[in-house]
Amino acid sequence: MDRAILEQHLAQAQRHVIEGLEHLGLQEQIIADLERGGHDAAEALKVLATLRKTQATHEDSVKRILSELKASDN
Repeated sequence: MDRAILEQHLAQAQRHVIEGLEHLGLQEQIIADLERGGHDAAEALKVLATLRKTQATHEDSVKRILSELKASDN
């Protein structure tokens, strides 16, 4: 793949990682607020689990693209 395209994909994947971290933080705050208020947080915890899986995918994408960029340097 063209290096410029890989760099664009890397930038996008890095943005997704940053946004994902923000979403995780917000969801964790929602859960804390629910639990502090004595509310059921079961659904919010399911959302958090999904966000964590998605975050792992985004982080894997960054690693993969970095690996592709490194390979293209050789």
